[in-house]
Amino acid sequence: MSIQLTGHILSQRELADHTYCLRVHAPELARVITPGQFFMIRPADGNDPLLGRPFAIYDVIRNDAGEPTAIEFVYHTIGKLTDLMSSWSGGEQVALWGPLGNGFPLPDCEHLLCVGGGIGYTPFPAVLREALGHAKFGSPVRGDGGSTIDRATFCYGARNAAQRADLEGLDQLSNLDIEIATDDGSQGHHGFVTDLVRELLRKTGSDRPDAVYCCGPEPMMRAVASLCAEHSVDCWLSLETPMACGFGACFSCVTKVKTDDGWDYRRTCVEGPIFKATDLDLESVDSRGTVSCSPA
Repeated sequence: MSIQLTGHILSQRELADHTYCLRVHAPELARVITPGQFFMIRPADGNDPLLGRPFAIYDVIRNDAGEPTAIEFVYHTIGKLTDLMSSWSGGEQVALWGPLGNGFPLPDCEHLLCVGGGIGYTPFPAVLREALGHAKFGSPVRGDGGSTIDRATFCYGARNAAQRADLEGLDQLSNLDIEIATDDGSQGHHGFVTDLVRELLRKTGSDRPDAVYCCGPEPMMRAVASLCAEHSVDCWLSLETPMACGFGACFSCVTKVKTDDGWDYRRTCVEGPIFKATDLDLESVDSRGTVSCSPA
């Protein structure tokens, strides 16, 4: 069940060019939100912009007693609200409502592959920390709070090294491999992140992932889903269509899903944003229903 509240900004830091991480004191939300879920945010005062914008949870911050007290989310400055957000500082108030959506399921596999493109990497630090037993989310805590997988790989693609966000210690986690791809070759593999995915899915034994979570630009998502289908690997995608309310009332965020009778619509903000790739009509995902995690 989602809640509405006023949060207080605690801090803000830059992770890459035009990419920031905002920390907000919001214990009511921090206690219940899980990886892959999102929330809506807007200025607490004024009406420009009037509508909130959705952002995926990046991390939950706990106090010295281990109690969840704050949330973090990452955004890229690409529009009116995100430009405004980049000027926010400690002590300012923001309006929040969430948690919204279904989030990623706890992985039921041995080797999990997470694929993030651009700002679409946002949910995966939390996903990976939870799956590897380094973080706990939800109330009650999901699972038993321990590791649910044997190993994980994170493939992260960016346009260039300057736009690759600081992963803030994620590379220190045991049983986690991180592979980077940049379009211009300035860091890691020179090419698309899907090149890395293709090579991983061709491997055998424990080196081959047996489940894939993905979030990023729509062409990348289609390619990853196609590769997973080719190799018979389960794949979940994090979709985000333009939305106005975040709780299913306006029906502005619908996406096509396959049914026994052909197809039907599902609300991304309620039945999603996480969908199994085989359930989606990916050919219908266009510029109106982009695959991203932090819109303007």
